Amino acid sequence: MINNLIGESAALATAVCWTITAIAFELAGKKVGSLPVNLIRLVIAFFIIGIFSYFRKGMFVATDASNELWLWLSISGIIGFVIGDLLLFQAFVVIGARLSMLIMALSPPMSALLGYFILNENLSFVNMLGMAVTIAGIAIVVLNKETKSDQVEVSYPIKGILLAIGGAFGQALGLVLSKYGMKDYDPFLSTQIRIIAAIVGFAVLFSVLGIWPKVFSALRNKPAMLSISIGSVFGPFLGVSLSLLAIQYTTTGIAATIMSIVPILIIVPSIVIFKEKVKAKEIIGAVIAVCGVILFFAF
Repeated sequence: MINNLIGESAALATAVCWTITAIAFELAGKKVGSLPVNLIRLVIAFFIIGIFSYFRKGMFVATDASNELWLWLSISGIIGFVIGDLLLFQAFVVIGARLSMLIMALSPPMSALLGYFILNENLSFVNMLGMAVTIAGIAIVVLNKETKSDQVEVSYPIKGILLAIGGAFGQALGLVLSKYGMKDYDPFLSTQIRIIAAIVGFAVLFSVLGIWPKVFSALRNKPAMLSISIGSVFGPFLGVSLSLLAIQYTTTGIAATIMSIVPILIIVPSIVIFKEKVKAKEIIGAVIAVCGVILFFAF
C-alpha cells in the first residue's frame, strides 16, 4: 500500500513537472529553435543529476551500473530523448505545447501495445476500447467539420500533428526499454545514463548538420536560457526521474494513467501565458482523451 502511494504520488508530480517543462520549452523553442533547446537542456540536466547524486549516493556518474544496464538505458535514451523529444520539441514550435501534449496522451496506449509485442504483455478488449476513446478525444480537437459541406478538415498543421505522434511513439518505446533495462536500479542515475547517451547522439547529429553555431547563439539568449533552465529542472531531472520512480513503485498502467493528465493541466497555463483561445470542444476532447487512457488501464 505504501509503495503504491509513493508510486502514484510520483506519477502525479511527474504530470505537474511535464506541464511546466512543456510550457518552458515552447517559450524557448520559439526564441532559439527546438534543436539547440534539446541539447542544452540535457547538458544542464546532466550536471543537476550529477550534483544531486553525488550528495545523495557519493557518485557523480553511475559508475556502479552494469554494462547491460548501460546498454539498454543508452538505447532508451537515444530513442526517447533524441528521436522522441526531437520530434516533440519541434511539434511545440509548430502547433504549441497544449496540442502536442494532448497528442502525447497516445503514449500510454502505445506503451501497452509495445509491451504486448516486446514483453508479451496481455491486451484486453477494454484496453483496445480505451485506445479508441483516446483517439476519438484527440480527433475532436484536431478535426473540424466544414459547415457548408460534409468534408472534415484538420484544424492544425498536419506536420505538427505527425511530429507529436512521433514524439509519443518515441516516449512510449523509451519507457518500455527503460523499465526493461533499469529493473531496481536508482531512477535518477538511470535517467543520467539515458541523458549521457542522448548528449552523444545530439553531438553527432549537430556535427553532421552543422547546428553548433545555433547552439552557441542560444547560449547568449538570456530569456531563452532561463526558460531552458526551468524546463531542464522540471523535465529531464525531476519529471523523467519521478516517472521512473513511479513505475518502480506501482504498475506501469497506473503510473501512465496518472501521468496522462497533462493535456488537462496545461489548458489554463496555455490560456494565461500564450493567450490561446481554447474552444469548448477542445476542452471536451482533452477530457475524453484522458478518460480513454484511464479506461485503458483501469480494467
